[in-house]
Amino acid sequence: MAYATTNPYTGETLRTFPEATDEEILQAIDDAHEAFLSWRDTSFAERAAVMRKAGAILRDERDRYAKLLTLEMGKLFEEARLETILSAEIFEYYAEHAERLLEPESLPVADPAEGEATLVHQPQGIVFAVEPWNFPYYQIARIIAPQLSAGNTVLLKHASNVPQCAAIFETLMREAGLPEGAFLNLYAARHHTETILNDPRVCGVALTGSEGAGAIVAGIAGKALKKATMELGGADAFIVLEDADLEKTAKWAAFGRHWNAGQVCVSAKRLIVVDAVHDRFVALYKAEVAKLKAGDPMDPATTLAPLSSQKAADDLRAQVEEARKHGAVVETIGAPVPEKGAFFQPLLMTNLHDGNEARHWEFFGPVTQLYRVKDEAEAIRVANDSPFGLGGSVFTKDTRRGVRVAERIHTGMVFVNHPTMVKADLPFGGVGRSGYGRELIGLGIKEFVNHKLIDVVDIDAPF
Repeated sequence: MAYATTNPYTGETLRTFPEATDEEILQAIDDAHEAFLSWRDTSFAERAAVMRKAGAILRDERDRYAKLLTLEMGKLFEEARLETILSAEIFEYYAEHAERLLEPESLPVADPAEGEATLVHQPQGIVFAVEPWNFPYYQIARIIAPQLSAGNTVLLKHASNVPQCAAIFETLMREAGLPEGAFLNLYAARHHTETILNDPRVCGVALTGSEGAGAIVAGIAGKALKKATMELGGADAFIVLEDADLEKTAKWAAFGRHWNAGQVCVSAKRLIVVDAVHDRFVALYKAEVAKLKAGDPMDPATTLAPLSSQKAADDLRAQVEEARKHGAVVETIGAPVPEKGAFFQPLLMTNLHDGNEARHWEFFGPVTQLYRVKDEAEAIRVANDSPFGLGGSVFTKDTRRGVRVAERIHTGMVFVNHPTMVKADLPFGGVGRSGYGRELIGLGIKEFVNHKLIDVVDIDAPF
């Protein structure tokens, strides 16, 4: 695996980085463990000071960090700035709330005279983080902020096409005052995953990525009897009911599908529209998508970025062609995108009948699946006809109805009258082939801690 910075807009490879050696990996584990032995005993106040400083640096130097995101994976510069601030907000969230979230809990006992039972939450060691390229900073922040705040240390294996984003976050944490070794970026090779997870000082792995990568890493973790959290793919349903505000809904649908060039696990990949408003909504949606302008992601006028790499564009094109072979009908939307760069033409895909395998695929880019349904009940059935279960949306003017529909969608997250979104103070995670475990808020900080029972019992109490 070659770690390299290749600009998706120009196709130019700017820097390459050698993979870590076996000896470097073993040294990193040693260093992370040594850091853990002292970091676990620091106070929440000391950890919070580091988190606040990291957040402040990201805010103060937002543009410098954002430019690197745009350079390495092609993200629109304004979206890169927003991701940088979101990452700062995650650090700030845990600086404010980590101590409360991990407070010891008194447990009710049948006979209080017999003693006191308490649940304490203690760090366990090194967490191995395997992260993807589509949100290079956010993905790091949402694992290291809670785990460092809990007293664990973290080793990072980031995607091979964002090596500088990975490196600058290690520098960020040192500048914020984190002790040496407590967070280390590794340009690890694939075989190093087994080395890391087999080390007894590593307590588990948090992976965000594809189903294939998740299955491999989860298998290695399982053999090593290590805890794993898996944040995998998604094919979010975007349900439009007959009483939705169609103009506003169409704008949200176009945004929800095409932000980050459609390379979002929780983007609105499947539009499910009831028959009564189908034609009007689709016309409005196509008009909104047609407004997107592909170009230089550093240009404020650009609203459709290139994909993360030429390979990503080529793979998506091949997947669309395979869907055509299964009977899908594909329509292009908007003006042609530039031929130079990893651009991909927005597409609308229909004829995804029950026998078409493509209805169960995730298209990671500006490809929209469209389903016409007769009513609410069929919309729910189609929404649940997916191996994925990450996020979803329901659009209706009757919010109580929207909540009822949301409760029947089998996913980890559902938003009413908004595309699935990510925030520092909301949990993230799914079910089915979208993975297991949760990140952010109290759920995320407790994934890799030991929930230890301490029971003080009267010596004369009966067995």
